[in-house]
Amino acid sequence: MGLPFLDSFSAAAGRGVWHADELGLADAQVAATGHAALDAQLPGGGWPVGAMTELLQTTPEAHVWRLLLPALAQAVQARGGPVVLVGAPYEPCGPSLAAQGLPVEALMWVGSEAPAARLWACEQALRCADIAAVVAWLPQARVGELRRLQLAAAQHEVLLFVCRPESAALSASPARLRIRAGRCESDASQIELHILKRRGPPLAAPVMLPARNERMAALLAAARLRRKLRLQQSGTVPAGETAAPSATVVRIDAWKGGGPDALDRLAVVA
Repeated sequence: MGLPFLDSFSAAAGRGVWHADELGLADAQVAATGHAALDAQLPGGGWPVGAMTELLQTTPEAHVWRLLLPALAQAVQARGGPVVLVGAPYEPCGPSLAAQGLPVEALMWVGSEAPAARLWACEQALRCADIAAVVAWLPQARVGELRRLQLAAAQHEVLLFVCRPESAALSASPARLRIRAGRCESDASQIELHILKRRGPPLAAPVMLPARNERMAALLAAARLRRKLRLQQSGTVPAGETAAPSATVVRIDAWKGGGPDALDRLAVVA
């Protein structure tokens, strides 16, 4: 019995082989990020489900909600369970999240300063079939501990996002996807997303996303316009001229008199 012709065998095998210069296909379920520019750069077009996504940032709360909120809201609608926040640096602002599609009753906040307690809570949440997603702040987690969380996420097909400091980019990680998020230095209204690890070629340029969603941007623009009209009517600013920029910082959580919230701080023009 003769051996198969080498060229035909190689062609057939090659159809199922991922080439490093191509964006890989997802080998499992994905969830759309809600950001078209980011989806276009991710294998399968979204966040990997049942795998770890690592978010690296200079400050622990920066841009997390802007980046994850669309997918978390969709996960809650699809699975019906809560989003578990492990070690969140600030208390989430329920009204702000609810206005963007994530109701406050869908959040379960686990607060602990002890690294071991955070890891334990994260692993237990991943093993619960009713959980829609887990977002954990684990600045001190080691590779072996992260690998255990990765396995737990895979067993129950849960969205898992682990937030770590930017310095962790120099260390190894079992995460399927690693992204470094930061504000664009040349344009403060944009967020830069550097994809450090994905199944595909290195990304030469960062993915750019608006720092605020369309609704918030529209509210701020309307506030600026109202202020300009008031100044013009009072004669403070002549028609056709632009007032010098000024802003009053308004605490989003002032409705309940609590501490700082988990959303990025917003300067709302009076």
